[in-house]
Parts: sequence; C-alpha cells; structure tokens
Amino acid sequence: MGEKSAKRNLRVRRVYEAPEPSDGARVLVDRLWPRGLSKADARLTEWCKDVAPSSELRRWFHHEGPRFAEFAERYRAELAREAVRPALEGLRERAAQGPLTLLTATKDVSVSHVNVLIEVLREGS
Repeated sequence: MGEKSAKRNLRVRRVYEAPEPSDGARVLVDRLWPRGLSKADARLTEWCKDVAPSSELRRWFHHEGPRFAEFAERYRAELAREAVRPALEGLRERAAQGPLTLLTATKDVSVSHVNVLIEVLREGS
C-alpha cells in the first residue's frame, strides 16, 4: 500500500468501545493498562507502551485542556528520541498493511496524546 493508504488507515478509538471488524490491527498506545478491562475483552493486536507519553509528562498534563499545546510539544520531543523510532516504524508498517486502530483509555480523546501520535505517524509516512 502507498503512503496515502497508510495515512487513511489510521484511526483512534477508546479501548472500552466494543471491537469492530473495521478496526483492523488494534494497538493500545497507553503506558498503563486500562482499569476494569480484561486483556481478553480488549482484543489487542499489540500493546505499544514505547510510544506513550512518559509517566512524568502524563502526570504533568493531567488532561488539562489549557496545557495541551505545551503537552503536544513536549510529547513530540519524546517521540523524536532514537529509542522510540522502532516502535513508530512498526506502527507505520501496520498502517501500510491495512486498517490500524490506536486505542486509548483517555476519556476525552480530543485532548489526548493519540492525536499527536497520529500526526507524527502521518508526517513520517
């Protein structure tokens, strides 16, 4: 698949939502396991903790909307580290092969690290 297909194949959902056939590969991108969810119910293809924000950054942000711009900048810096590159490339490869759904337990996905992650994945495709 080409670059445009990989970009279209990316989507975000809450991990608590029931899996759908259109999800394709289901990858949890949170550092912590979602509360109250069994591994069987999550039906994950992979748990990719390496692309999640650091614990320090996550605690600082605390999903406070006014901090999102600075959070996004700091998170992008974390994603630019050499140690994260293999995990990002793995996600890009999955998206190139078919639908890829990035999953998070975040209540408000609109101010979530997953949006920044999607942008970074699309920029590198």
